[in-house]
Amino acid sequence: MIRAYKFLMRPTVGQTQALGEMLRDHCALYNGALQERRDAYRHVSKTSIKYGMQSAQLKEIRAFDPERQGRWSFSSQQATLRRLDKAFAAFFRRVKSGDTPGYPRFRGVNRFDTVDFPKDGDGCRWDSTPHDRTTRVRFQGVGHVKVNQHRPVVGKVRTVGVKREGKRWYVILTAEQAEPEPLSPTGSVIGIDMGIANFLADSNSEFVPNPRHGRQAAAKLESAQQALSRFPRVRRDRRTKNHQKAVQRVGDLHRKVRRQRLDHAHKTALDLVRAHDLIAHEDLRIRNMVKAPAPKPDPDRPGAFLPNGAAAKAGLNKSINDAGWGVFLTILTSKAESAGREVIAVDPRNTSRTCPLCGNVAAENRPSQDIFHCVSCGHRAHADTVGAINVLRAGLVRRDARQG
Repeated sequence: MIRAYKFLMRPTVGQTQALGEMLRDHCALYNGALQERRDAYRHVSKTSIKYGMQSAQLKEIRAFDPERQGRWSFSSQQATLRRLDKAFAAFFRRVKSGDTPGYPRFRGVNRFDTVDFPKDGDGCRWDSTPHDRTTRVRFQGVGHVKVNQHRPVVGKVRTVGVKREGKRWYVILTAEQAEPEPLSPTGSVIGIDMGIANFLADSNSEFVPNPRHGRQAAAKLESAQQALSRFPRVRRDRRTKNHQKAVQRVGDLHRKVRRQRLDHAHKTALDLVRAHDLIAHEDLRIRNMVKAPAPKPDPDRPGAFLPNGAAAKAGLNKSINDAGWGVFLTILTSKAESAGREVIAVDPRNTSRTCPLCGNVAAENRPSQDIFHCVSCGHRAHADTVGAINVLRAGLVRRDARQG
């Protein structure tokens, strides 16, 4: 199996400058290749240029501009061209499927933050020492950069990447390793119901509180964004240091919230995987859940619209995104696979409206957000707990059908 590792780098001042120049030059290569594809399609009888044609031009590009393109790894430049090729492949796939196409766009220097090296030893070298917190990674044109290796890398390193996040630099490794041994069976199965008031409720009537990291940082973020809005819009090379600090402040706050969500998702998923052999959850379509409501034209007043609840839906969408359900479910599935646990996604329809005792299904069974009161048998419980119980039952049915 392939596992990824992410470590903080501690480059010197000179290495930081060299890393920034590497991103800048790869960004220029990406934008130049994109411009070539656009021009060829528009002006040369709709000619399509593929990756192989652009990769064959790299030697000439490096010889023509040795100061900016010739100093970097050839394979990393090929990876940048493959990145553009994948963007076009995704664009054509969306066109064929009828989705919003999203034509590949030019990247600004501040929005191009990653350079990949497809093979360890080709333009880069990971010098790993087990349990050594000051290991180094070497990049062509940069040198040996110190790395804060907070855990050992298991397996053979395959690819290496550089990523910039604000003022921090990270190295991202992928290592090929043997399949891990599954955890010992516990004999426990559980269903979980994702929510907003509580992050999740399980079928054992337990709850995980919703930390609401975004809401906690909202005041600071609002203040930082207001400070940023006071600066006039100017070209990047004419921005003042105070403007750059304001941009950095907003980015730092967003990155902190993202790290907090990831930390909470990892810890919650790890507790579930360690304690249960089977975990059933709702198969949520989060992208559809956070769509804005369609406008309602007023038939009596042309050009006017009726209230459609857009303001309330915007608040709900913000809470859903703040909870980070999609990230959590992705992490849960990955950890369960490594631990030999089973994760089953079930249809979420009517899970919170079905009585777990008599099976009655009715919208009246849930008179409020938290209360479940069956109109048929009178059963009372927390609505999220009822949903988790029904999710678990549906998951067990799917598992038995699969095994049978």
